[in-house]
Amino acid sequence: MGDLFLVRHGETEWSRSGRHTGWTDVPLTERGRQEARALVPLIRSHRIGAAFVSPAQRARETAELVGVHDARVDADLREWDYGGYEGVTTPEIQRTRPGWFLFTDGVAPGPPEHPGESVEQVGERADRMLAKVDAAFANTEGVVLLVAHGHFLRVLTARRLGLPPSAGALFQLATGTVCRLGTEHDRPVVAGWNIRPSGPDRPSD
Repeated sequence: MGDLFLVRHGETEWSRSGRHTGWTDVPLTERGRQEARALVPLIRSHRIGAAFVSPAQRARETAELVGVHDARVDADLREWDYGGYEGVTTPEIQRTRPGWFLFTDGVAPGPPEHPGESVEQVGERADRMLAKVDAAFANTEGVVLLVAHGHFLRVLTARRLGLPPSAGALFQLATGTVCRLGTEHDRPVVAGWNIRPSGPDRPSD
């Protein structure tokens, strides 16, 4: 099992304002594009054996901007289906559900085409994706890279570490960052988290 790189897409208008963004296909902001371009030195310093990307345009554009042009689109990398909370911020939800927390309290039912997912259902997708990651490791050399979304990648990290899906709550993940999951004594570990370039390549605030 080699190193697994996780890239969260760059900033969007909705991520900046804290709106839950599941199926809504929101594009990157210009700052989001800058965040993605700034990751190029961190990515190109490694040999990419296989890469997968979410179908969402914000993820696909991020993959292109970081220099990964042959990533395989995989629907299992899509963001959590927030159901009735799509486009709603946490403070707005907490007005009617005080203390609400996504990882423990779940989402409100949505329309038939987007009914919402439980944390366990997101965990099942993460497990399927990790099986594909391990198959890629078995058939290629180099790191495997995933370009996807904050909440999904947090759940996937928990599952990689042998934790329940709800433990994704422990891994805060910023836009436009790289994380690295590696091994120590043949056991999965977090080897780097929320990595951004330092110096002039970092987007200005």
